Amino acid sequence: MKAIRNILDSVKPHVQKGGKYHAFHSLFDAAETFFFVPNHVTTKGSHIRDAVDMKRTMFIVVVSLIPALLFGMWNVGNLHFKSLGESVGLFDAFSYGFIKVLPLIIVSYVVGLGTEIIFAQKRGHEVNEGFFVSGMLIPLILPVSTPLWMVAVAVIFAVIFGKEVFGGTGMNVVNPALLTRAFLFFAYPQSMSGDAVWISEKADAYSGATPLAELASNNGSGLSITEMIIGNYPGSIGESSFIAIMIGAAILLYTGVASWKLMLSFFAGGLAMGLLLNGMQDLFPHNNYLDFPAYQHLLIGGFAFGGVFMITDPVTAAQTETGKWIYGFLGGVIAIIVRVLNPAFPEGVMLSILLVNVLSPLIDYFVVENNIKRRMKRAKLSQAKI
Repeated sequence: MKAIRNILDSVKPHVQKGGKYHAFHSLFDAAETFFFVPNHVTTKGSHIRDAVDMKRTMFIVVVSLIPALLFGMWNVGNLHFKSLGESVGLFDAFSYGFIKVLPLIIVSYVVGLGTEIIFAQKRGHEVNEGFFVSGMLIPLILPVSTPLWMVAVAVIFAVIFGKEVFGGTGMNVVNPALLTRAFLFFAYPQSMSGDAVWISEKADAYSGATPLAELASNNGSGLSITEMIIGNYPGSIGESSFIAIMIGAAILLYTGVASWKLMLSFFAGGLAMGLLLNGMQDLFPHNNYLDFPAYQHLLIGGFAFGGVFMITDPVTAAQTETGKWIYGFLGGVIAIIVRVLNPAFPEGVMLSILLVNVLSPLIDYFVVENNIKRRMKRAKLSQAKI
């Protein structure tokens, strides 16, 4: 690390204001803060000092995503060879998946950080660490077959219209990773749905439909509970393994990075809505989703991934404690409603979380207003007693 520090110190004067390469100041600042803690200090006034800064928080989130990423790489390779009727070892399956997934990660980071650096340079701001998480989330919620140029276009769109127009990291209204997925789904639906997109270079005779797509076509999910928990079935790269996602959840909760209230309320909302719909089969046209056990909704598709890594986004989620319960519960309810009652769109997690992202300020507003009214009422009663 000392060698890196020496290199950065030798370059730093040239990228400062008035230096020959000042145009690259934001890029240099991003590289420096990636390797080292910023050396900015307060000189006056009282401040709360904590060892946890944004960089460390983002690093913990990325670490929590690694189990889902590693499993996703293996699953990509395993499904590929399975579709060809070949049986290979763990290393061969993982190696194939690694080669297929790595380009998606590289494009996501290079294009996303590049866009943020351009905006930071134009505004004279520092590059925020927020995209270090978004850059990892984006590949994990995409099919492995997504063309790289589509990923690049969607990332640029999400960074500009999901973050920068609102002022950058900490000011965005919706989750940039989900906005990337939504842009791709609606702009290029042929590359985001159907049997062909979920398995890399699968054999023509092999069905690559996701369990949710099978349910939507009234064929049944075709999975045992064990398979649902392990996650060795077609789907987005990082969304299938419930075990890997729960390992990530444990890391986030143990470190205090994510709110347990948001997680618990999201799963509770999904389970409650699933149970309600299980008992309302006579009120709707029959489909397999109405018979599907409510608890299994939590195990397949992107529900668990959304409940751990998306609904807990501290920027777009509700900020009040009561609001967190409402926000998470509402997100889980809407996800199951879309999944069950709209067979043409079998996965509702993306749309539900984007919707509650937009509603979170309104939720907080009513929670605060209710608290104010309750306290005013209490104060009036106290005065009346006096």
